[in-house]
Amino acid sequence: MLEYTVESEVRSRGYNIICGVDEAGRGPLCGPVTAAAVILPDGLYIEGLNDSKKLSEAKREKLYDIITRDAIAWSVCHATVEEINETDILSAALLAMRRAIESLSVKPDFALIDGNISRGFTLPTQTVIHGDAISPSIAAASILSKVTRDRICYELDAAYPEYGIAKHKGYSTKDHMEALRKYGPAPIHRTKFIRFLDKEKK
Repeated sequence: MLEYTVESEVRSRGYNIICGVDEAGRGPLCGPVTAAAVILPDGLYIEGLNDSKKLSEAKREKLYDIITRDAIAWSVCHATVEEINETDILSAALLAMRRAIESLSVKPDFALIDGNISRGFTLPTQTVIHGDAISPSIAAASILSKVTRDRICYELDAAYPEYGIAKHKGYSTKDHMEALRKYGPAPIHRTKFIRFLDKEKK
């Protein structure tokens, strides 16, 4: 069971409305990067809440419904493939995080950010390494971002079935790499992530 230890420490400093923020999709070769921001009621217990990577897809889907029902506010936003190509994946992920916070229907006064980088936010923040396995607020955000991005991957798979995205979710698996070599990249692919194709042509 995840405890609200980090959230309680932040509240002891005078902050009241705390959102957890996490992203999904920094590593794949294609598709957007997705971020979620979640404000949970103080002390809300959600059975099974954990880092989304430690949960089955069915469990994540079930928790998604519970979180979106019981959260004070939640938001999921993206940075597009075009934005990733124009900048870099870290900048795009932070952009998606900022968008998620800004889209919350209830405005937080503090944000807990998964990881170790906080840049460009307009409210006070605190980074939490492995926060999705420590903070319920961040864990909830990790589930919403992961479920949403997986759903996007199923849509991408329907549009570009030759790449098998539904199976590997865009990651650099053997099948995905072979499909890229056979069919070449699609508009959904991140140019900086597939430079190996140019190197192989030389």
